[in-house]
Amino acid sequence: MKEFLKRRKWWLLVAFAAIVGGVFWALRSQAAAQSSSQFQTETIKRGSLVATIGATGSVRAKQSAVLVWQAAGTVDVINAKVGDNVPANFTLAYLQKTSLPQSIILAEADLSNAKQALDTLLNSDAALAQAAQTVANAKQALEDAQKNVTKLDYRRASDDLLEQTRAELALANKQISMTEDAYKMVKNRPDGDPLKAQALLNLVNARLERDRKQATLDWYLGKPSELDAEKYRAALALAEAQLADAQREYERLAGGNAAEIAAAQARVDAAQATLNLARLVSPFAATVTEALPLPGDQVGAGASAFRLDDLSSLLVDVEVSEVDINSVTIGQAATLSFDAILDRVYHGSVVQVAQVGADAGGVVNFRVTVELMDADHFVKPGMTAAVNIVVKELDDALLVPNRAVRLVDGERVVYLLRDGLPARTKIALGASGDTVSAVVGGDAQAGDIVILNPPVEFLGPGGGFGFGN
Repeated sequence: MKEFLKRRKWWLLVAFAAIVGGVFWALRSQAAAQSSSQFQTETIKRGSLVATIGATGSVRAKQSAVLVWQAAGTVDVINAKVGDNVPANFTLAYLQKTSLPQSIILAEADLSNAKQALDTLLNSDAALAQAAQTVANAKQALEDAQKNVTKLDYRRASDDLLEQTRAELALANKQISMTEDAYKMVKNRPDGDPLKAQALLNLVNARLERDRKQATLDWYLGKPSELDAEKYRAALALAEAQLADAQREYERLAGGNAAEIAAAQARVDAAQATLNLARLVSPFAATVTEALPLPGDQVGAGASAFRLDDLSSLLVDVEVSEVDINSVTIGQAATLSFDAILDRVYHGSVVQVAQVGADAGGVVNFRVTVELMDADHFVKPGMTAAVNIVVKELDDALLVPNRAVRLVDGERVVYLLRDGLPARTKIALGASGDTVSAVVGGDAQAGDIVILNPPVEFLGPGGGFGFGN
């Protein structure tokens, strides 16, 4: 009876444990199912990653200039309007002569007199002119002599053919050594001995062959005969001496009026500069983007007149932080978008990276200049552009959403959904894009389900409820 009661008690204990275990696993499965339904998840995949650095800046022309009047007067003629493309040194407008200050009016007469005086000084001395011609001829003769000497290094064969010919020449020299050794062995035999005669003939032929190979190599290398080389070098020395003599003679003749010529040229330049105050000239080829004066306007010195912009190239200057600047190099591609131009993305290239940063309120930034490659008439200087510089491109990288990455105890982790429960997994990240980052280390694999919104309690020390590894 006691044995029966013991067995019955044991079976009751087994049954109770089974019931408790079943309830535990049922509750755990139910909790896991309820928990997993609350998570936003995404599958980790392999793909391409484009890492960019974003910044904003304003469009500017490659070169700009604002022209102002240098003298007061009445506007006479306007030669350009907004939208015109003008070349460099083009006269855009000028003032009426009768409205100009007396100093400018008199400068025209001064310019004429100064030019005449300069021409007289330059052309009155026939000997000086002849000396100048002699110098020019001597310079040409020197150039011709230098070209002849340069020809001494002319090559008529490729590197491969030269190497082959040098190898054949080395073999010919080796053959001479062998035939000389053979001849030494029989040279004491009497004249007429067939072995001695054959050995001597072999030596002579070997030397002839060596001479032919040497001549071929010399011809390939373009080496002239020693007589020609000496002739060219002597002609060069003579031309140098003749040029030196001609220059000394010219300096002797010109020395007497060099100071007068310099003074006359200065008077011409001064008069021309004074006359230029009455006109506006384009300093470079550009498009007229602003034109203020009209014929008959009364203007004063310093009044704005024209703005010129070289629109052949449009640039955008952006500020890049010091933590990102070492990722930016000249030649990197960039994309640009504008609030003023909808549904259009433009392309550009980094053309300049500042080597010195600027501190603005404790933040150090470096200026990076991007040139638009496909700008059209919609893009105008002054527009604000959003610029994304492509600093790295990866193919077939393991990608994880940035939303899923957390920092726990100083380490980057993600929470993978395994058996319906979060499992904390350490990872190492490489390049990052706007929405995803490349995984370069850790236990995450392609196909894993990653949680995008793990609860806060999972992020504490030790991993919250102890899920994961």
